[in-house]
Amino acid sequence: MIVRKEHRVLVQGITGKQGTFWTKAMQDYGTSVVAGVNPRKAGSEHLGVPVYACAVDAARDNRIDVSVMFIPPMAAKAAAIDACEAGVKLLVCLTEHIPAHDVMEMHAAAAANGVRIVGPNTAGLVTPGECFVGIMPAFNANVFRPGEIGVISRSGSLGTLVSLNLTQSGFGQSAFYGVGGDPMIGTTSRDALEILDADAGTKAVVLCGEIGGSAEESAAEYAAGMSKPVVAFIAGRASPPGKKMGHAGAIVSGSSGGYDAKRAALEAAGVAVADVPSQIPVLLKESLDSKAA
Repeated sequence: MIVRKEHRVLVQGITGKQGTFWTKAMQDYGTSVVAGVNPRKAGSEHLGVPVYACAVDAARDNRIDVSVMFIPPMAAKAAAIDACEAGVKLLVCLTEHIPAHDVMEMHAAAAANGVRIVGPNTAGLVTPGECFVGIMPAFNANVFRPGEIGVISRSGSLGTLVSLNLTQSGFGQSAFYGVGGDPMIGTTSRDALEILDADAGTKAVVLCGEIGGSAEESAAEYAAGMSKPVVAFIAGRASPPGKKMGHAGAIVSGSSGGYDAKRAALEAAGVAVADVPSQIPVLLKESLDSKAA
């Protein structure tokens, strides 16, 4: 699911500092925000949209396709279950540091209600020139511009850097998919790769991974059968062994989840792997030129 300007968005936690700032940015960019949630301010209006006590109440008065959560960790489970019960189809969970058992319950509620979760600990989704949901700088024309390159990243900051490098090299993006940096995420790198592979507006994909877990190896299995070029970068090559680096998902156990194994799996699948982010546009051009030939 790639977010589009016709998708109607609910903001859970709309009246807080971050909820207010990013809702205004989303609205200015073209995102259709139709309602917000804050139990203490139900019945009021904020940024031109009605505020409800819960997502279920908001869904009674509005068609809601996507919900985005500006919710603290200890309240995230209840907010996510509320959104699932409200009938949203896509839930963007920005929150990090959610207790593991709560995350498991969130995913169970999503599965029971046919909801796709992006995150937890995602920076969100961007469709350049149309809309964005989350906390990515979609409005910065130096970073994002409409194009044909899909970008997948576990890290919002790395995804921003890669998008910046692409834009500076003349490549625009068809979509940015921030899958999130937690160990238990609803939409994996492989899932996002399948979504972009099926998107007619995407000509090639850049996969930004990192050490820890098996997300990149799983994505490599799918990439091996793709006709669209895939270029990857894996962060954490120089990380000291036995240390947790950055995201909660960046945990290396023995050789499992290490840089070398991920790179080998991707290269075996025919994916060009960059040594540094700035090399991505070069490899991308080479891959596209090779395909055209």
